[in-house]
Amino acid sequence: MTVHSVPRPAIAARRMTLATDLDGTFLGGSSLERRVLYQWIEEHRNTVGLIFVTGRDPEFIMQMCRQNGLPWPEYVVGDVGTTIAHVRDDGHVEPIPELEADIAALWDDAGHRVKAALEGVAGLSLQPTPFRYRVSYDLDAAAFDEAAKRIVADLGCDWLISDNRYFDVLPKGISKGPSIRRLVSYLGIPERTALCAGDTLNDLTMLTCGLPAVAVGNAEPALLQELAGVPGVYQAKAPGAGGILEAINALTLHEAPKGA
Repeated sequence: MTVHSVPRPAIAARRMTLATDLDGTFLGGSSLERRVLYQWIEEHRNTVGLIFVTGRDPEFIMQMCRQNGLPWPEYVVGDVGTTIAHVRDDGHVEPIPELEADIAALWDDAGHRVKAALEGVAGLSLQPTPFRYRVSYDLDAAAFDEAAKRIVADLGCDWLISDNRYFDVLPKGISKGPSIRRLVSYLGIPERTALCAGDTLNDLTMLTCGLPAVAVGNAEPALLQELAGVPGVYQAKAPGAGGILEAINALTLHEAPKGA
């Protein structure tokens, strides 16, 4: 299966590039809004680049594209910013070593130390997926022991709570924002043409990293609270895919369908 079968200009040469979260954002909104956005992207591949910036692991993302007919991204910032990868023509992801070297060094194989330190902490259930440079937990907010934050900090790592359901342990200073900026710079994409889109707290660093940004209409209240007063972030009325289309038009990044 060839997923990028039609030649297209380098992503840096296109009019805009959408760097979008998945759950609640690219996958959010009505079925009509999603269909309109996805079809518009496919029809404008010569002028629109696509990067997924998500907490999901890359192979899960590729599986979603195969099974759900999503537009295929050309690059992926996955695992809450700890993976930076190119999507090959055969539909598999290929990490970009020069962009991941610092991430691996900062993580320093901390997985076993993190799991041991957080074992038995109330409100955390370890996710079974074997991530490379992160450890992730499902979060029971009612039972959560705040001591977990101190434990992670003492290990020299960062913690991140998103959607009040997930607790991620990440290398110090690594998240979606720094990683998407690193990829945009590496690819030579003009910053003014890269639109970041998100809906939860794990999108905060991406939406405030200095690139054009949109918080879609269904964004969680905790994210909107953090974004209050932050310049350069468009707050859409429409949820999910509809909010992305709304922002593209409002920020005059490209001509896109309106009122889906």
